Amino acid sequence: MMVLFGFSLHGEETRKDSIIVSVITCAPGSEIYELCGHSAIRVRGEVEGHAIDSVWNYGLFDFNQPNFVYRYVKGETDYKVAGYPFAWFLPEYVEDGRTVTEQDLNLTAEEKRKALEALRTISLPENCVYRYNYVKDNCATRIADVLDTATNHGVTYPDEVSYGTFRNEMRAYHKAYPWYQFGIDLALGSGLDYPVNGKEEMFVPEEMMKKIGGAHLSTGEPLVSSTRVLFQGVENASLPPTPWYLTPMAFSIVILLLFAWVSYREIKKNRIFKPLYSIWFGICGLAGCLIAFLVFVSTHEASSPNILLLWLNPLQLLPAITVWSRKMRYVGLGMAWIDVVVIGVLLLVWPFQSQSANPAFFPLMGATLALALAYAIVTQRNLRTT
Repeated sequence: MMVLFGFSLHGEETRKDSIIVSVITCAPGSEIYELCGHSAIRVRGEVEGHAIDSVWNYGLFDFNQPNFVYRYVKGETDYKVAGYPFAWFLPEYVEDGRTVTEQDLNLTAEEKRKALEALRTISLPENCVYRYNYVKDNCATRIADVLDTATNHGVTYPDEVSYGTFRNEMRAYHKAYPWYQFGIDLALGSGLDYPVNGKEEMFVPEEMMKKIGGAHLSTGEPLVSSTRVLFQGVENASLPPTPWYLTPMAFSIVILLLFAWVSYREIKKNRIFKPLYSIWFGICGLAGCLIAFLVFVSTHEASSPNILLLWLNPLQLLPAITVWSRKMRYVGLGMAWIDVVVIGVLLLVWPFQSQSANPAFFPLMGATLALALAYAIVTQRNLRTT
C-alpha cells in the first residue's frame, strides 16, 4: 500500500503507469447498516513497475468512539475513508454470502490519474474524516463526487426516477426490517419526502450501480467499459421477511383494539385504569422527548419539521403522572382534551400534508385518542359529582 501512496502522479514516470479504476458494489447484508449495500472504488494495475490492487472505502466508522450513539442521534456521525489492499476487502462479503460486482470505468489515462490523486488526497489523515449523511453524503455519493472530479463533471447519469423520494427508496430496501423502517419514519420528518431526481437516488449503492451502468461521458461513450461478478452470493443475504403477525402494523392493530375495549369499559364503569395510562403516555412522552431532540437540537436535516411532534411530544408525560393525583386532575383533563382535538385533527389533515407516515402510526394514534377521550369523559363526570 505504501507503494501506491508513494508514486508520483506527475512527470515522465507516469507514462509507465497502467491502471484500471472500477466501482465495487456489494449486495445488502443482514446488519442494519448493510441493508442498502456498500460501494467502494478499486484501483489495480501497474504503477512505477509495481503491481497494485487497492480498494478505497468510504464506509469506515468506529462504534467505540466517545459518545457514538449520542453523536449519531444528533447527526454528528463521522465516517472515514481509507485505502488498503483489495485482498483485505473481499473476504468479508464472501463470508456473508453477499454478491460483489465490479464495473470497470471507461476513463482516460489522465482521468484515472486525477481519480487516484483525489483518493490519495482525501485519505490523508487530515482529510480522511467526513460528516456522514445517510442520503446525501455516504459511501456511494462520495464515489460519484470522485468521478465528477476526475472527469470535470463530464458524467451524465440516467435521469429516470424509480422511487420518487428518499423515504420510498429506504422502504424498498428495508422491507425485511419493518421495525427499523418504523423507527426511521418516527424519527425523520418531511425532509425525506420531497421529490428527488435520478442522481439523488444514487445514495443507495445498488441504485448507483444501475445508474453508473447507464451513464455516459461527455464524449458520448459509456462510463462503464465492462462489468463482472467477482463473487456470486446467495439470492438474499439479508434476513427473511418478517411474518405479518410480528410487524408494527399487527402490533398496532392489537393495541388499538385492546385500548378501544379498555376505554369502553372505563366509560361504562366510570373508572380509569391508571397503570395503563402511566405506561402508554409514558412511552408516548419519552418518544416525544426523542423527536423534540431531533427537531430542535439534532443537525439531521431530515429530522425537521416532523408533524408527529403534535402527537408525540414531552407533554404526553403529564397524563402519565397526573392520573395518580387528584390535585392535578384538571391538568390531566386539559391534556386529555388537547390530545382528543389535536390527534383528531391530525388524522383528518394527514392526507393533505407532505410528510409520509408509516401505516402503523394511525392505529397507534387511534389508541391514544381512545384513551384520552375515555380519560376526559370519566374525569369530567367525577368532577361534577364532587
